[in-house]
Amino acid sequence: MSPLSFTSERALAQAADEFAAAARKPRVVVTGGSGKLGRPTLIELYENGWEVINFDRVPHPSTIPQEIIFMQTNLEDMGQVIENLIDVDTKYKGVNAIVHLAALPAPGMMASSTQFQLNTMSTYNILEASRKLGIKNLVLASSETLLGLPLNPWLPDRIPMDENSPRRPESAYSLSKLVGEVMSEEYTRWDPSTKIVSLRFSNVMAPDDYAAFETWQDDPKIRKWNVFGYIDARDGGQAIRKSLEYKATGHHQFLIANSNTTMRKPNAELVAAAFPGVPYTPTAGPNDTLLSIDKAKRVLGFSPKWDWK
Repeated sequence: MSPLSFTSERALAQAADEFAAAARKPRVVVTGGSGKLGRPTLIELYENGWEVINFDRVPHPSTIPQEIIFMQTNLEDMGQVIENLIDVDTKYKGVNAIVHLAALPAPGMMASSTQFQLNTMSTYNILEASRKLGIKNLVLASSETLLGLPLNPWLPDRIPMDENSPRRPESAYSLSKLVGEVMSEEYTRWDPSTKIVSLRFSNVMAPDDYAAFETWQDDPKIRKWNVFGYIDARDGGQAIRKSLEYKATGHHQFLIANSNTTMRKPNAELVAAAFPGVPYTPTAGPNDTLLSIDKAKRVLGFSPKWDWK
């Protein structure tokens, strides 16, 4: 055997070994991976052993590891969704899990009818494509707004709020998130071996958003609208990873917020000023979140690590 052929053969064997190792990794598609919550989610999953593909309309930034694949995808087009899930690249086919984050992320960004249609149709396409292709591990971005946020003029029945607080969508956006949860309930009824986790995210914040927190410390009513809640996007990525790792079937909902509020003032003072007359159960710490994450901590092992302070 000539040195050249030996070198070529060794290179091919090494490439085959690398391919086999990569193929053993669980493969996850993240829709909306180029967005505020999506970017840290891509990194969180990649750094914890997942093969990651981003389905979005625009590429993720160059700061994202180059091993993460970008697939331009219009999620309102069922054909594109199914085709990209079947044959993500030329090396191997199929995926093990889907994280569906893509959506218009807040009320008032465009005509309500357009927002509702985009959010609900993209969610339906992901759920239906997953059913057809046998993908049974899904995490969906739901929203705290299902619970009646913004809390103006409506008041919560009690504080802290949790997963059992009444669902009360007040906008086309929050209604689209409710529809997503209802669809998830039915899809897991149709196939009881499927797991869908709906994460009701609080107001997503990136590190460069924290400078603004000081501007509302003197007026609790500025952040009254969501009971002074927030979620660091990096901790949001952790919650998503924990949800993918959660061994269960059926549909499960979790509130996801950081462990503290957006305010320096103690909770008792905030609630008295912003929600007079609303029953309040004191939290263990004076600034603990008023969007309870006890269930996510207990069931998923969620543990926020980032703090605006």
